[in-house]
Amino acid sequence: MPDGEGYAVKKRKPVPHEFVLDAISSVSPWTRPMFGCVAVYVQEKIVLILRDKQDNTTDNGVWLATTSEHHESLRREFPNMRSIQVLGSGVTGWQVLPADEGDFEGAALRACELVVAGDPRIGKVPGTKRSARTGSGKKEKALKRAKKTKRTAGKRSRQ
Repeated sequence: MPDGEGYAVKKRKPVPHEFVLDAISSVSPWTRPMFGCVAVYVQEKIVLILRDKQDNTTDNGVWLATTSEHHESLRREFPNMRSIQVLGSGVTGWQVLPADEGDFEGAALRACELVVAGDPRIGKVPGTKRSARTGSGKKEKALKRAKKTKRTAGKRSRQ
C-alpha cells in the first residue's frame, strides 16, 4: 500500500470556547463529545457543555448543568441565561449563556468561577435523574439472572 493511503485519520474539531477550559483548569476538567458539542466534567459531575455549531446557532454558547430550583438565583447572576431551545419548548434543567450576547465572555468566566468554587447550583452526576423504581428494577433483574445462573449451575453439577 503506497504511503498516505488506507487509513483515514479523523480530524478533531477545535474545542469551542476553549477559554472556558483554561479558566477551570485548576479543578482538572475532562471532556467528552456529546450531541456534537463538548461536555465538560469535573470529577464525576457534568458541569458545562460547550457549543458552537454553524447550523442552528440559537443555542451556541456555554450550557450550564443545573436544575430548575436554581434557575432564579442563577438568573440574578446571569440575566441573559435561558433554557436550551433545541431540547424543545419549556423550561429545562440545561441553561445556556448565549454566545451571541454582548456579555457572553464575562458571563462564561463568571460561571467558570462558580464551577471552580464548587457552587452546588452547577453540575449534575449523570444518571441521577432516573427514578428509584428504574434503579430497583435493574437490581431485581440482576438478582433474577444470578439466581437463574445458580440454578443452571446446580443442575449441571447433578448430572
